[in-house]
Amino acid sequence: LKEKGQHFICTPNPEIVMEARKDAELMSILREADLVVPDGIGVVWASKYSEIRLQERVAGYDLTQNLMADLAASEETFYFFGGAPGVAATAARKMMKYPGLKIVGVHNGYFDEKEEKKIIQDIKKKAPSILLVGLGAPKQEKWIYDNIRLAGAKVAIGVGGSFDVMAGNVKRAPKIFRRLGLEWFHRLITQPTRWRRMMRLPKFALTVLRTRGR
Repeated sequence: LKEKGQHFICTPNPEIVMEARKDAELMSILREADLVVPDGIGVVWASKYSEIRLQERVAGYDLTQNLMADLAASEETFYFFGGAPGVAATAARKMMKYPGLKIVGVHNGYFDEKEEKKIIQDIKKKAPSILLVGLGAPKQEKWIYDNIRLAGAKVAIGVGGSFDVMAGNVKRAPKIFRRLGLEWFHRLITQPTRWRRMMRLPKFALTVLRTRGR
């Protein structure tokens, strides 16, 4: 925020890493991001076989919550973009639990090309310090990469389904699951329809082991 120019932050988990292996555009975006944080204990585990050893998981949700808590008393502003109709607005209202937090705009993640131009114009007009984009991966990463310069935000972060959690529509895993690195397991047993997506986790682990040292 103190630097000149614009910056974008990516929060990949093992699912996004596996997607990037077959999506060259997404891989390029992850490599060009100004900051990449490991939103998944699997990424931290995989780093044991890498030159870069990661110390801990940094969940995108926790990152945004800490930012709002730390910046609430400052002049920095936020814009919530994404989620189903009404979700971002509800999330913004509930985040007023941080006294002084400045949210200058919200918009859901449903739009056509014409509406998209209006959204970009609105973001540019509101000039937020931090733009939170919850369109799901890899759509949000690609949208940020293509539009951050047009939108004019200082920092843009892909936050996945964080607005649903902020709004109270989805509950996070209990602290014990998060502490043990089992948030993915809690998500699976509470949202069994995600099992197809979860199949990427063992594939990720096998890929890490198969390619370690290379």
